[in-house]
Amino acid sequence: MGARHGAAQETRVDESTRHTPHEGHSVEAGLYREAMSRLAAAVHVVTTRGAEGRAGFTATAVASVSDSPPTLLVCLNRRIQSAPAFRQAGLFAVNMLSAEQEAVAQSFGGRGGLSGEQRFGVGSWHEGELGLPCLAGALAVFECRLIEARHVATHDVLVGRVEAVTLGPAHPSLVYLGRDFRRV
Repeated sequence: MGARHGAAQETRVDESTRHTPHEGHSVEAGLYREAMSRLAAAVHVVTTRGAEGRAGFTATAVASVSDSPPTLLVCLNRRIQSAPAFRQAGLFAVNMLSAEQEAVAQSFGGRGGLSGEQRFGVGSWHEGELGLPCLAGALAVFECRLIEARHVATHDVLVGRVEAVTLGPAHPSLVYLGRDFRRV
């Protein structure tokens, strides 16, 4: 709704839910996580292949950077077991999941007790143009060459130049919202 007749639009803040950090202090981590849980985000499985074999993780922190040249970024928690493989391999694939692929997201997110190569037993995988693990039936797969990696807080921000794209079937997407998977 817009303002009428040039009147200033009033912004109201519910003071019961307002949390402002004190000078010199940051926002409490639990509050930040709760706020971020309200952000709907597409679900991806990011994969690579290196000297130790295939590796992957579930990610919602994926974004397009540019279409000229095609570039995207992925945020990778450095504490996960597969983190070193992504820096060493120099290549990664971003598999955008359909709503039917929730089991894949759960597996690569650490649920179900699978780790490493075992996770690739969930879903149907094939080798992409760059030799990366690509998920059959994914909405899209972006195969990338790592062009930059930065340490930011607890994560690495991986920036990749997209060298191959595969479009899958146009099915509903899998998103994560409110700490649960949803269909969109």
